Amino acid sequence: MFLAIYMATMFGNMLITALVVTDQHLHTPMYFFLGNLSCLETCYTSAILPRMLASLLTGDRTISFSGCITQLYFFCALVATECCLLAAMSYDRYIAICKPLHYSTLMNTRFCLQLAAGSGLNGCLATAIVVLFMSHLIFCGPNEIDHFYCDLIPLIKLSCGDTHLIILLDFVLACVFTLPPFLLTLTSYVCIFTTILRIPSTTGRQKAFSTCSSHLIVVTIYYGTLMIVHVLPNRDTLNILNKVLSLCYTVLTPLVNPLIYSLRNRDVKEALSKAVSTYVSFTKTGS
Repeated sequence: MFLAIYMATMFGNMLITALVVTDQHLHTPMYFFLGNLSCLETCYTSAILPRMLASLLTGDRTISFSGCITQLYFFCALVATECCLLAAMSYDRYIAICKPLHYSTLMNTRFCLQLAAGSGLNGCLATAIVVLFMSHLIFCGPNEIDHFYCDLIPLIKLSCGDTHLIILLDFVLACVFTLPPFLLTLTSYVCIFTTILRIPSTTGRQKAFSTCSSHLIVVTIYYGTLMIVHVLPNRDTLNILNKVLSLCYTVLTPLVNPLIYSLRNRDVKEALSKAVSTYVSFTKTGS
């Protein structure tokens, strides 16, 4: 089952990335961010699922300390980057719908690159600080991680040293990378919906809503599960729930994102149809 999920996730996200790169009609800020999002989800799913698949196949569930810290770094850095990137996507939709006359000026190529690069830089630097603290912890107790991958809190529980500082650091960074982007996204969509309701024609309202509804679905699932797992107080009674929610944003969200964006987005469907038609024509010509 997990192999099928991983293959479908890789195929869907790589397909969207390829469409955004090759189709000239998708060379807009909205699809630039969508292509970056698909790349991120391809990478951070690959940071977890291949190792899980190897464990399920061979029965060997051991992982070295360096391997565990490496998995923790890449996964946390990519998740933090995606939090910032989703906020940038909501800002892009806000400018497109609420200030359409200024869209081409405000969301120019340079600014889009700065937003994407800034998201990645913030995620990598913040995670580097956490991993630096983690690498100096003393692990002398049990060595069984109560999770299906190397997440921060389950690893901290294995340490026999003073962990108050890193727990506080984890809480602060989790709040910084989830609450401000979520509030920015929420504010953007309040302004967007207010603007949409002022559009006189029903067709115009439907078209405007369709451009942002897909992103709103993704944001709700992603930020909601992240905040429950990392921001709410950690309790043993919530341990099983946290594992299930972690499965949502690590495995299920990257799987459904291509479906949400492709099935609910006319431009992506048209680009996919054009690519399929071109491939069929090429195949017939070659034969």
